[in-house]
Amino acid sequence: MTDHDHSRFRRQGVGRDCFAPVLESLGMHPAIPHLVDLQQLDQRIAALRAEFDGLPKRFREADAKLNGAKSAVTAAKEAHTHAQTQRKKLELDVEQWKERAKKYRGQSSSVKTNEAYKALQQEIANAEREASKLEDLVLEQMMAIEELERRVKHFEADLKEAESAVASEKKQIEVQYNDQKKKLETATAERVQLAAKVPEDMLELYTRISRKHPGAVMAEVRDDQCRGCGMRVLPHVVQVLRTETNEEVFRCETCGCILYTLEPIPHAAPAADAAAAPADESTHSE
Repeated sequence: MTDHDHSRFRRQGVGRDCFAPVLESLGMHPAIPHLVDLQQLDQRIAALRAEFDGLPKRFREADAKLNGAKSAVTAAKEAHTHAQTQRKKLELDVEQWKERAKKYRGQSSSVKTNEAYKALQQEIANAEREASKLEDLVLEQMMAIEELERRVKHFEADLKEAESAVASEKKQIEVQYNDQKKKLETATAERVQLAAKVPEDMLELYTRISRKHPGAVMAEVRDDQCRGCGMRVLPHVVQVLRTETNEEVFRCETCGCILYTLEPIPHAAPAADAAAAPADESTHSE
């Protein structure tokens, strides 16, 4: 049934608990009121189950958020460790080039030719130049390490915040899970009781239609139209549905829904009342 259908019942002062008596007062197959109630309950169960089945996904999404924050911290720490390793390697290379320059300077006093002396001076200059370049790289690496340390602290703060938020969210999800589980169990038990009131053949028909069209088995006929699909209903079917003594079951030829109507059943004025009126007038005239 649509929200508009439910609002029509509310305008008549009818709630779900007193739904069946209103239908029964209109004249129809005795199983129809129970089937309409059953459809409403099935729709409610479907909504509860959809929300219930979605809670584990929300739980996994919360874990994914936390894992993402943990991964960010891990990646930042690994980058920091790698940068420190690189710095130590650069510092070691600086020392090696400085030692090489020192060695060459020590050898310069013992050379005997100008060519050998110039060659040593070139080696010393090259070693000092390389050491200077590496010292610049060490300085850059130190600055990078400081930035990485800030990133680690930032991501650790994010992780702490995420742990608190996710713990709160998980607790809320667990509460909702238990609440939805109880509601679903209650509604399912209520359905068993309600289904027991429906004749076996009618329940089998309802179940068969429900497999193809979950939550859309019953359809009200209003203004000569099936409210399930909007198609017109055969006139003779509408006429029988509006008959006070009707206990037949009709299905929409287009969508297959079981039809019922809430439109008022026209009542002709009793012939006895019409005949009594002239008699009463004649009595008064005497």
